[in-house]
Amino acid sequence: MENQSLWRKCSTCKKDILLNQKYYECSVSTCSGQRTGYVFCTVTCWEAHVPGARHRDAAAIEKQAPKTAAATAQATAPVAAQAAVGGVRRIIAGQSAPSSFSASLPKEVLVVVSKMKDYIKARADMNTAEGTKDIISEHIRVLCDDAIDKARAEGRKTVLERDFLPPGKLK
Repeated sequence: MENQSLWRKCSTCKKDILLNQKYYECSVSTCSGQRTGYVFCTVTCWEAHVPGARHRDAAAIEKQAPKTAAATAQATAPVAAQAAVGGVRRIIAGQSAPSSFSASLPKEVLVVVSKMKDYIKARADMNTAEGTKDIISEHIRVLCDDAIDKARAEGRKTVLERDFLPPGKLK
């Protein structure tokens, strides 16, 4: 009986979802993507998932499981191949901001000026000139640019703490 074969398990209650059986998917893309792939056997199981997922607006989408195991294998083949190799890591190399792009970057103040002035006053009982906020913001931009370059060189799209130089090691 091919239609009685297991397709997947419910993400909430872990009951079997059989081939050619109705199931529910969350309408939020992060829940229904290939990496997470949450599936639910009933709307009640889907509702149990919503509070933990902290969705603002979501719905249960009714779907039909594949009719045959061959269709399941074909649909999951790329994912299985990636998992067997240890996953595919996307490397971002050679991407640098064009010079025209840097000219269009905002030159806003990147520091809370009142906090900076309070720190200087508390540490040294000194006042702070108005122009210091621009200089400090430029230093922050340089630190951020260096961290972006380091993350990009390592093939990441996320700047991490380790990409920034520690305070004592600044150029």
